[in-house]
Amino acid sequence: MPTSHAVPVEIPTPDSFAPYGWILGKPDPLQNNPIAFRSPATDFWHEHFFDPGMGGDTEVLWVEYRDNSPMVSRLEVHHMTQQAVVPLTNAIVQVLCLSDANQTPDLSTLRAYRLSPGVGICMRPGVWHTTRADDATCLMLTRRSTTEDLVDHLVNRRPARESAIVEIPQVRLLLGEAK
Repeated sequence: MPTSHAVPVEIPTPDSFAPYGWILGKPDPLQNNPIAFRSPATDFWHEHFFDPGMGGDTEVLWVEYRDNSPMVSRLEVHHMTQQAVVPLTNAIVQVLCLSDANQTPDLSTLRAYRLSPGVGICMRPGVWHTTRADDATCLMLTRRSTTEDLVDHLVNRRPARESAIVEIPQVRLLLGEAK
């Protein structure tokens, strides 16, 4: 991370995003894809096999993001499941970083990606993250028990078992035009 504690917002590429997970909604999805179909009426293709973790049930959530602050001081992580986020109505900025050897945020790996509606991401388990958006509705795939655990933690203040939320030294996102 730059010493100024400022993080530029990037457009994700498969290579730049690979440490954190997978991009969903790639250009030319039917090219070289054996699980695909194209016709004048419809196209469909395999994008990603979602893994909710051992014994987990996949859950579809609708999420409304309304925090567009350029300042980031908290990150969350989900230990057991992948998590996919696809913006539907407005762009979002997904802030991500990897875990260090102690399973805490490795701020040297902190990156921020602008995702346009219809282009999503799927994060690996253990990837720290937060989202910035100006009133964006997103589709999310996650693990049902992770959602239940997180809601119980946020509402009832019980310790979370499948997730963690931590404070980090404040970072400023450079929210201008993504590079």
